[in-house]
Amino acid sequence: MGSDSEVEKTQQKEKERKKMLAVAPIAKPLAGKKLSKKTLKLVRRAAEHKCLKRGVKEVVKSIRRGHKGLCVIAGNISPIDVITHVPILCEEADIPYVYVPSKEDLATAGATKRPTCCVLVLTKPTKGELGPEDQEKIKADYSQIVADMCQWCEYKTRDFALATSFPCSVTRYLACITNVPLRCFN
Repeated sequence: MGSDSEVEKTQQKEKERKKMLAVAPIAKPLAGKKLSKKTLKLVRRAAEHKCLKRGVKEVVKSIRRGHKGLCVIAGNISPIDVITHVPILCEEADIPYVYVPSKEDLATAGATKRPTCCVLVLTKPTKGELGPEDQEKIKADYSQIVADMCQWCEYKTRDFALATSFPCSVTRYLACITNVPLRCFN
């Protein structure tokens, strides 16, 4: 019996390793296991309450219309050109975004059968109203994940001067990756 659980753990670790190998090099900030789990849980809850936009086309349209929320992008998209413009749009609109390792996990959390490139978790539904307790749950989860992202970004960039207002900006990650002080990119 003990060997069966060890085999399952080994298979699970191998599966996780393969997911991480498939992640694109531009997938920054990539959520770790814990943040990814919390993020997918928020996506699942938002899908239940119809506060979710799925796919690149819907997400881009919603961002351009001024809807606010959390953008969750899959890190294993091929070709990567499909989603390279989404983080830039998010930064221009001051919308936090995070990458998760798998498009399949993102689709499962978003209640679709097809793998999904990205989703936008809205803080309130575009049509209709939510009950006050449901609205509070989604807002609380949203706030917690954004706070965790900010804390994670601060940890990753603690050696650099913090010149930008949003902690997950492209310039900050560029500075982090290249080991060049942030002031050189402004």
